[in-house]
Amino acid sequence: MTAIEAEEPIGITRNRSKELVGAAVQRHPLWSRAGLSERAFTLAFSGLVYPQIWEDPSVDMEAMALAPDHRLIAIASGGCNILSYLTAAPLRITAVDLNTAHIALNRLKITAVRHLDSHADFHRLFADAASQANVMLFDEQLAPHLDADTRGYWMARDWRGRRRIAGFARGFYGTGLLGRFIASGHFLARMLGGNPALIARARSLEEQRQIFDREIKPLFEKPFVRRLLDRRAALFGLGIPPAQYEALSGGRPMHEVIEARLERLACGFDLADNYFAWQAFNRGYAAKGKGPLPPYLEAHNFDRLRQRIDGVRMLNVSLTAHLAGLPKASADRYVLLDAQDWMTDEDLTSLWAEITRTARPGARVIFRTAGKPTILPGRVPEAILGRWTYMAERSETLTARDRSAIYGGFHLYIKAD
Repeated sequence: MTAIEAEEPIGITRNRSKELVGAAVQRHPLWSRAGLSERAFTLAFSGLVYPQIWEDPSVDMEAMALAPDHRLIAIASGGCNILSYLTAAPLRITAVDLNTAHIALNRLKITAVRHLDSHADFHRLFADAASQANVMLFDEQLAPHLDADTRGYWMARDWRGRRRIAGFARGFYGTGLLGRFIASGHFLARMLGGNPALIARARSLEEQRQIFDREIKPLFEKPFVRRLLDRRAALFGLGIPPAQYEALSGGRPMHEVIEARLERLACGFDLADNYFAWQAFNRGYAAKGKGPLPPYLEAHNFDRLRQRIDGVRMLNVSLTAHLAGLPKASADRYVLLDAQDWMTDEDLTSLWAEITRTARPGARVIFRTAGKPTILPGRVPEAILGRWTYMAERSETLTARDRSAIYGGFHLYIKAD
């Protein structure tokens, strides 16, 4: 029995995701304006959201200074992060997520590392992600090794009668809430006279700038686009809940914030080194392996992944709840993504109390925020936060190097004792 098969059944259903996500984001009465917005987000977020995670694992790994046998606790999302961390060192990783679709995706990736015959097959499944051969790989090499819940998730059919796994035959990175959001953005841009996909043809930073100024920047001058982006629900496709909207806005009109961050994504990094830009503007990684990839998909890392994959386990539970069950001083690294932007002061205090209790001396915590500043001072009691050192200068440097470009701040805390 594999490690995945030995894990507790999770009951991969949309209702379970709604229950867990709802508990995290719903703060207001149902029939209030804020309550309706929160419940609309819960519904949107209860299926697959992120076919690819949008945090730069290279920045993460540099900040965490990973070493063999570190115990790492991370929010999983699409799983590109946790698998990429394994390329740095043999780790013991517990990945948690509220979304059962993300759990199913991660377990599929882990099983693929274990059981596919070659990196070529792994690359075709998760990099090209648009081949009928991927469905055959699933049926013949992966499905027999998946736990029943995960196998059932990928074999379930949509309203058209197509199995979910068939998304890897049509183009997986066009699926999920984010994939559909990006596709809608391309469609709207073309309807209004622009073509974001042309950026993928650029051969230099100068050309990237020229194409952005010609094809994308003028779209933000259109009143329709401004009004659309200034609506909170319009950003659900980016996985931005109502509670995070204000942090992202920072008091500015949302269309200005989105334009600035899209400009940084398009023009701030060479396309040859930024697979996030390929996902945004090409709606998938570069064809035939002719462009950048996350570390876990690079050929030279495949054998390393196979040797280390048994160090990973997946849990469908909240991060705070998982930490509450761990012994004192038992973990070395914590990856919180941007989840704290969703949290109340009470939630943050509970989370950091458990992080502080379970952290070993010298432990590190990394996270991102929609806005630029760290959100913890004044919200987490000094008795807890005072045991951590905020690496302000280092955080600012790493923020500038985060190729996903969509977050306002990257933050690193190190336990002082």
